[in-house]
Amino acid sequence: MYVCICNAITDKQIRLAASRGATTVMDLTNELGVAAGCGSCRETAAEILSEHEHRNRRFEPVVFTPASA
Repeated sequence: MYVCICNAITDKQIRLAASRGATTVMDLTNELGVAAGCGSCRETAAEILSEHEHRNRRFEPVVFTPASA
């Protein structure tokens, strides 16, 4: 799906940029040109980044250590 009509950027391109390390809309602007025109795609691009981060978040196991008595 096209997210940024001004620069013909798709959600797949945004996800790929996120997988390469983009974490902010400014990163996407610098790499792909997202939100460099009218800016109406900014919110959708941010949602895609957030979704990507949430799906790829790595949780560290919680280790229980009993308190000394």
